[in-house]
Amino acid sequence: MSNPLLESHTLPPFSKISPEMVEPALDQILADNRAAIERLQHQDAPSWDSLVQALTEHEERLGQMWSPVSHMNSVVNSDALRDAYNACLPKLSQYSTETGQNEILCNSFKALKESEGFNDLNTAQQKAINNTLRDFHLSGIDLPADKKARYGELKQKLSELTNKFAENVMDATQGWHKHITDEADLAGLPDTAKELLQQLAAQKELDGWVITLDFPSFHPVMTYAENRELREEVYTAFVTRASDQGPNAGEWDNSPVMEEILALRYELAQLLGFNSYAEYSIETKMASSTDEVLGFLNDLADRSVKQAREEFADLQAYARDEHGADDLKAWDVGFYSEKLRQQRYAISQEELRPYFPAAKVIAGMFDVVNRLYGITLEEITEQTDRWHEDVKFYTVKRDGEQIASFYLDLYARENKRGGAWMDVCRGRYRKDNGELQLPVAYLVCNFSAPVGDKPALLTHDEVTTLFHEFGHGLHHMLTKVEVSDVAGINGVAWDAVELPSQFMENFCYEKEGLDLIAGHFETEEPLPQALLDKLQAAKNFQSAMMMVRQLEFALFDFRLHHEYRPDWDSSVQALLNSVRQQVAVLPAVPFNRFQHSFSHIFAGGYAAGYYSYKWAEVLSADAYSRFEDEGLFNQVTGQSFLENILEMGGSKEPAELFKAFRGRDPEVDALLRHSGING
Repeated sequence: MSNPLLESHTLPPFSKISPEMVEPALDQILADNRAAIERLQHQDAPSWDSLVQALTEHEERLGQMWSPVSHMNSVVNSDALRDAYNACLPKLSQYSTETGQNEILCNSFKALKESEGFNDLNTAQQKAINNTLRDFHLSGIDLPADKKARYGELKQKLSELTNKFAENVMDATQGWHKHITDEADLAGLPDTAKELLQQLAAQKELDGWVITLDFPSFHPVMTYAENRELREEVYTAFVTRASDQGPNAGEWDNSPVMEEILALRYELAQLLGFNSYAEYSIETKMASSTDEVLGFLNDLADRSVKQAREEFADLQAYARDEHGADDLKAWDVGFYSEKLRQQRYAISQEELRPYFPAAKVIAGMFDVVNRLYGITLEEITEQTDRWHEDVKFYTVKRDGEQIASFYLDLYARENKRGGAWMDVCRGRYRKDNGELQLPVAYLVCNFSAPVGDKPALLTHDEVTTLFHEFGHGLHHMLTKVEVSDVAGINGVAWDAVELPSQFMENFCYEKEGLDLIAGHFETEEPLPQALLDKLQAAKNFQSAMMMVRQLEFALFDFRLHHEYRPDWDSSVQALLNSVRQQVAVLPAVPFNRFQHSFSHIFAGGYAAGYYSYKWAEVLSADAYSRFEDEGLFNQVTGQSFLENILEMGGSKEPAELFKAFRGRDPEVDALLRHSGING
């Protein structure tokens, strides 16, 4: 029987992929690639075509096979697929390590860099070669044999552990639910939330309502439920996921997983000559040193903490004076914050929801980028193989010619990882036969699905999330670079990669943007001016509290990876407590185990890099301020952002690209102004 994972496809054949095909396909491709590298590495006079291009062809074949498998593991997870995926991780890690430590291959790249032909290559090609030589160094190429072997063991074990962390979070999230049979327990919840909880109950063949720890279910309970005991119970289950605390204490406990990840990351950094994993991480970032990152975060904290404390004191006074709530606990903060927001601005996410039917939002989002960049997007309704019936597929065109495409998977469901993300399905690159492979993206969210005969109605927060992920997608899809390693988001410094995504969020607050994306699902009435005024007025409600919350995550992550030592007389919890003492204003409870489900840093790419969100927010706010000055849909400004940022991918340093667009280095003032922080 043929294996579709071994065949070349323009788009992945999702419906034909079965778990038992995965490992044999990977084994075959890795064997083919090893044989190809053996042939390619011995070259007297390596050229771009004979070395880099030839290698890229083989790596692309591996990427085409693995991308749909990895993606399906996140969005349609099953025991069989999980087993197949886990069986492949050590093989991929071993292959990556041996390629990264191949001295003959590295010498071929060095020879190419030192050849006369190097100067004839374009900027993107030169950047790709320089990045590769840097990555050889970071893969331990310069180490003695025994340390090289240890590096390989560390990478393989870390790959398995970070995946285990993610599995524990998914299992713990799905391993808890609360069945409600008395509607009175749900007093305060809007009808949309109750309809969702009813649908979740029906899926479990239960009467009444079911609360889960997926965000569309968890968030309304914490925001609107008048039943304080219920809020406490749901909050406790949520903040103790995958830990030694809470209702499922110890069942999917990430405590030992975290400890081992930190120990192995530290050992890896030491092997490569760095004092800490944070130092190692900075090597591929826009920031120049760990001191610069800590200085940046501490400066933002100094500017924000005073206002955050004032905002929290304001909330405490409101809860006490208006509602008799003296002792504000963590599970009360969202509830009373929403009441205060409504009292002050008379607006709620639920009131906005009818104006954001998913179809209207998507069409409006496409209109926004058409006005900015002159591209058009069309849904392809005829048969395109998809992994779930809810998934939609779109093409991106410029001047009538297709330049990219993407899948959109909007709704939360069982066996789907929580959160929202963009990932690469296919990257743009020019093949050796001259054919251009066009970029394809996965855009994934976890919004509330349509209930009954109503369309899916999004909160404004969800609209902002969609725009954020679409910004990542545009960065991937609008690139004009034809060198795989630096096309789209490839090769972009991690602390600059959030610039295009955070930039897009701004359009969700401007009248010109909202006029395109908002329309009542029954009447198509645009968002009334009164609601728009309230939305804009409420934009910076508790913004300093939000700022210090993000700084808490960023400082915890960076200090953890900078200060960890195997013999440290601290602990993950103690460090988090120390950071909270510096910046947190919300009441912490002793059983809170936030770190046990902090997948960004223990299972994603943000280890010693969570600060990237704030770093890139400075870039995005400053970039957007040029649009504020010159006109939101000013085509010249839009074209400049397209040409200097989105089309360039990772082909130049991000500081250089930003300066080309903005005419100067980034400044923090716009971020503080946009956030309403006076520090």
